[in-house]
Amino acid sequence: MKETISKSIDDTAQFAQEFLVGLSPRLSLGQATVVGLYGDLGSGKTSFVQQVAKILGVHGSVQSPTFVIIKNYKLKIKNFDTLVHIDAYRLDNGEDLKKLGWDALVGDSKNLILIEWADRVSDILLPAHAKLYFEFVDDTTRKIALE
Repeated sequence: MKETISKSIDDTAQFAQEFLVGLSPRLSLGQATVVGLYGDLGSGKTSFVQQVAKILGVHGSVQSPTFVIIKNYKLKIKNFDTLVHIDAYRLDNGEDLKKLGWDALVGDSKNLILIEWADRVSDILLPAHAKLYFEFVDDTTRKIALE
């Protein structure tokens, strides 16, 4: 497991950049690249997604889709067409996500899917999805671990 300590948004951006460089799109498998974001409230999950979006060229504000559950952002990069940001906090299980079109989202190999509160829908996630664990250390410090 690779761990990093983030003491600023710049540290989180650096980690996001390194993570994206090491991310292997699942193009040959015909399915989306799924990244589960695990951690308590305020542990840095949304900040990480914001930095990923910024690195991938998303313009404008990227907020956690707490009430709409899913937000899509069009990308103009080689491996992915769409960044799919899911906030599963208000879902009870994977069946709730399936009702919102999960099968179509995960079936598109050009989607990069980042799921906050992935533990809430872990029953439908493939075991091979990338897992990032976020931990609140103190007001200015977060620990991020990649499994």
